[in-house]
Amino acid sequence: MIIKVHGDILLSDAQAIAHGVAPHDHFNQGLALALRERHPAMAKDFRHYCHQENPKPGHAWLWAGPERVIINLMTQEPAPDNKAHPGKATAHNVSHALKELHSILDKEDISSIALPKLATGVWRSRMERRRAAD
Repeated sequence: MIIKVHGDILLSDAQAIAHGVAPHDHFNQGLALALRERHPAMAKDFRHYCHQENPKPGHAWLWAGPERVIINLMTQEPAPDNKAHPGKATAHNVSHALKELHSILDKEDISSIALPKLATGVWRSRMERRRAAD
């Protein structure tokens, strides 16, 4: 069941929070920044994971801290270099990351998740093209 809610996702009672990032993301804006500030160990562990595994866009990575489970969905393309911003999210990456999210939720027996809108620019452009075609 999906329940649409409004408000601060960080105040959610859900077992986990999932959000979109890029491989090797610096977590320096938006929800990622807020999560990094509240859970600095998560950002540190994510950097370590990325250096060890070099994940590709479309993957998902679970971090379980003492207070919260966070699932990082790699919906965006990685930054071309260490000083650049990550690339845009793609529908392909979002689709694959959501499939991995589903597998993680089943495997970890997570029954509730807070998930913000993902890749709104990608989906908005698709919807605009559909409306223009109608």
